Order: sequence, then structure tokens, then C-alpha cells
Amino acid sequence: MDLRNQNIEQLENRDFDVLIIGGGINGAVSAAALAARGAKVALIDARDFAGFTSQQSSNLVWGGIKYMEGYEFGLVAGLCRSRNQLLESFPSTVKEIRFLMTLNRQFRFHPLVILASTWLYWLLGRGRTGIPRKLTPKQIKAAEPVVDTRDSWAGIEYSDAFLHDNDARFVFNFVRSAMNRGCTAANYVRSLGATRADGFWTTQAQDQVSGRQFSIRSRVLVNAAGPYVDQHNTLSGIETEYHHQLSKGIHLIVPQLSSNHRVLAFFADDERLFFAIPMANRTCIGTTDTPVEDPVTEVTDADRDFVLSNINARLDLRQPLGRNDIIAERCGVRPLAVRGRKDESVDVLQLSRKHFIETNSEQKHVSIFGGKLTDCINVGDEISAQVGLLGVALQEPPGKWYGEPGRDQREAFFRRAAQIGVDHIIASDTGEVLSERLWRRYGANSETMLDAIEDDPSMGKPLIDNAGIRRCEIDYLAKHEMIVTLEDYLRRRSKIELLVSRETLRQSAGLFEACEKLFGDDARMRFNEYFSR
Repeated sequence: MDLRNQNIEQLENRDFDVLIIGGGINGAVSAAALAARGAKVALIDARDFAGFTSQQSSNLVWGGIKYMEGYEFGLVAGLCRSRNQLLESFPSTVKEIRFLMTLNRQFRFHPLVILASTWLYWLLGRGRTGIPRKLTPKQIKAAEPVVDTRDSWAGIEYSDAFLHDNDARFVFNFVRSAMNRGCTAANYVRSLGATRADGFWTTQAQDQVSGRQFSIRSRVLVNAAGPYVDQHNTLSGIETEYHHQLSKGIHLIVPQLSSNHRVLAFFADDERLFFAIPMANRTCIGTTDTPVEDPVTEVTDADRDFVLSNINARLDLRQPLGRNDIIAERCGVRPLAVRGRKDESVDVLQLSRKHFIETNSEQKHVSIFGGKLTDCINVGDEISAQVGLLGVALQEPPGKWYGEPGRDQREAFFRRAAQIGVDHIIASDTGEVLSERLWRRYGANSETMLDAIEDDPSMGKPLIDNAGIRRCEIDYLAKHEMIVTLEDYLRRRSKIELLVSRETLRQSAGLFEACEKLFGDDARMRFNEYFSR
């Protein structure tokens, strides 16, 4: 029996201290934090882990410099502190990156005001990152020839952080950490609602693969369903003070616009911060902020035109970017927390991503509203505190419940990688050393891949051109990462779907080989299912 089906059997046959609904960033960190404190935790998601909002971020881990304009200095200081935590705890994954913000003459603030704001931002971040500086248009052009400086007033350079890998991979590693500590997790298991009786919540669940329904019993229920929090609370008869308003954001992935590893920041036509972000050998541009009612959204031609027109107006390209240049698209909703009933007159541009946790002590129910990836560690700690107050006995973890393995384990891994030559295998498309990639993505579990390469050096070779994935990774993924569909693999366990066009993927012999490893006799079905979307 594979790992997912084993876990579904446990979900049906065990009682849990806590069941968490939703395997996005809020649910994943809650599971990891609680499991590290000794709770009997279950985690389910109706889709794949990180299969909705948490796979659609900009991959930035930032302190929210845009909230400075609203004088939300406490929020910014807290987010900067959270960013610094992630930089220190995930040094292979969360990395500092420079931002170059170009200001046009029509902008409503003088460059010195923006410079002063970035210095205050740096101070609120406790000086953890590189210091800001002001650039002339000539200096901007020298640093980034692709930027159109003809109407530029000045440039401001400052630092923040970003995810070296994709957001969904970051989320899944929290799920993996939770499972390593005893959490029972399963993707593609939908909650149909829950009822409470005799000291337990009974959640009716459905396996989305087989269609079979079953029940899960837990003393506490945590609703971390992101944009679906309100909907699930209604299903379970829970009334809350907070609710969500939804805002759609999109990003377009296009060929690499600059060879420099720097985020290009501009103010879009609506004066919202707008970015061109490095993504391996591609560039991710966006985003939009459009109020929506339905959590399920799609990229429209109007969205594409908005993003393309804004970036074309701010870059000096030989040929403007068009729809044919789009390699991939990201489209998701931001669940923005509001107190009281939803008010359609509220400007979503003015709402922050701050999270709120609402607890019903009588019902032993917790709801998580809002939030963003940067603040995930705080969410895990706060949920643990609330669950403890609801009567679940928790232990203090022996060390940090999050972060990469310690220095000794890391050094031992890289020594062994050097001994078998893995430190000399470099990706031709991104220049990344294979040993660094394996450690960043799999941590201590990457020893398994060193074993495979030591036995057969061909396992260190690329599987799909320009995608970074190596043959040694596939067996591990098939056994340990609950991959149900090809999209799970291409979009979330890796970011291949964001880097390689669908037609190139379709023609890749390596991709079908990966399908055979992942799905066995169902390889052709899963392959056809993906490309028929």
C-alpha cells in the first residue's frame, strides 16, 4: 500500500487531538508546529498540498514595504522579523535579494521620501539586509540596461528576500516535517463538513481519487482552508467575527529579461508595486489586484494586457513582450481578513495580508483568516498556543520546530557529495550545483539521492532539459511525496511547469519516463490527462 492510502486508512481508524482542514501554508505550518509539540495531528486537503492559493505567490519573502504608506509600522516590523527568521532558519531556500525600484517623474512622492522610507524599512528589519541606496538614471541604466530610464527621476535599491525554489515546494516541506514527527496527512481528501458531539468533532471526508467517504474524529478542529474558510465554517455551523474578501492576483512567466539576479520594481499604472522577479532562467512579472467573489479564478485577456502593457512601458526591449512570449501563468486569490461582514465597498488595495486567528473555546474550533507566507512561523506558534488553551496537552519542542537540519548534518552531506563528485555536476541552464539543489529541496532526505548516484552515476543526469530535475530524484518523489497527478509533480513538487512550455514538455522523452516511475501502469493515463487540460 502506498503512503497516501496508508495515511487515509489511519485517518479513518484513529482518533486525533487535532484535525487541520487545508494543506496550504497556514495548515502546513500548523501541522508541523503541533506535531513537534507531541500532538496527534491529522491534515487533509481537498486538492494537492499547496494546490490553491499557496502555489500562486510571487515567491517573495518580504516585510511588506508597501504597508509603509499606510503607516502600519507595527505590521511591517513584525513581518520583517518573520522574514529574518526564515532567512536564518532556511539559508538554502530563503535568500536575500536586491530590489531596484525605478521612479518616474510623474510619481506622487519625491525620491528622497522613498529613500527615507527604505531606510526606515531597513531599521524596522533590524539591519538584517543590505542597506538602501539612491541611484541616478545613468546608474540605473549601467546596472540594468533593460530598464527604460528616459522618463526616470531616480532609482532606489534596497534588499528583501525570496524563495530560491517554488512556494509550493516550501509548503510541502512543512508537511513532510509534520509527517516525520507523526502527523497523518493526505492530499485529495475533501471535508464535507463536521459536527461535534461527546467531546469530539466528526468530520465527513471523501477520498477524491476513489470517491469513498469516511469519518475522521478529532478533539479540536482547525479550519485553515484559505479562501474556503468561510464556506467550511458554514458547513460546520461555526459563526465567526472575521470573514474573507478575495482579491485576484496574477503573474506571467516569460523568457529571462535580465541576466542580473535582482528584482526590478516599478509602480504600475494603478500605482501599485509591480515586479519583474528572477525565476531560474525565466522572469516572473506581475501582479494584479482585482476584487472577486469566487475563489476559483482564471487569467483573462484583460489581466494579460495589463501586465504586459505595464512591463513593456517600463523596459527598453528590442521587441515588446506579447502573449506569445508567455511560458506559464499563475493565478490565485488572496484571502484578505475583514472584521464583520464582507463590505464590497472596501478597496482591496488598502487591505493588508495580516492574519487573524479566531477561537471558539466552547466548540474547540479554530479558524485562520488571512496571512501570507512570510509570517508562517508565527501562525504555527499561535495555533499551537490556541490548541493548548483548548485542552490538548503539548510539550515544548526540544529545539526549533522549523528550519533546515543543523550545521553538522549539512557539512557531512556536502563532504560526502564532494567525495562522489556531485559537487561538480552543474546545471547548464541555471548554473546550480547539484549537491546544493538536493540539499535545498530535500534536506536530510537527500542522502537517498547520493546513494543512487554512487550506485549509478547516470542518476545525476538531467531528466528534462532546462528543468533542473535529475534522475535520482524521481524514485524518492514516487515513494515519499504523495504525487497523485502529473500536475502535482510538474507544478508543486517541482516548478518545471513554470519554466518549460507545455509543448516542449509534451515532446520530452524524459517526462514520460518520469510518469512511468511515478504512476507505473497508469503512466499513459496520467500523461494524457495532464495534456488534455
